[in-house]
Amino acid sequence: MDKAKLTKSLEVMNERFGHDTLISLATTDGNIPAVRIINSYYENGAFYTITHALSNKIKQIEVNSTVAICGEWFTAHGVGENIGYICDDSNTEIATKLRKVFSAWYYNGHTDENNPNTIILRIRLTDAVLFSHGTRYDIDFKEVLNY
Repeated sequence: MDKAKLTKSLEVMNERFGHDTLISLATTDGNIPAVRIINSYYENGAFYTITHALSNKIKQIEVNSTVAICGEWFTAHGVGENIGYICDDSNTEIATKLRKVFSAWYYNGHTDENNPNTIILRIRLTDAVLFSHGTRYDIDFKEVLNY
């Protein structure tokens, strides 16, 4: 993708997904697909969400980390990663952002930071198709990360 088109696609990604947004996350349970809607936040080629380490999605990702996501004229493949307990020192920067981004619901009892099984799931994107105002963007996220 040429530099101008890549720049525009990243602007659309940040505008559309750089806040609390709902996306569908698909994993596999053996040969059976499983899909659910999650709250997510996009930044630098990855989506982030807060979840429970013992949830089915994490169990499925531990077996097969390849995932698919979609939302708002966007589909993508990626690699799901449990990056650990939300209060781990290594997660301070992203956890601070997520608390702010998800502030509308974060402290309503749904998220228990005292539970070490409250973790951050990162979905590192590998490839995507994004549509915006009649333009199709085929995004190779290896190219994005070298941008």
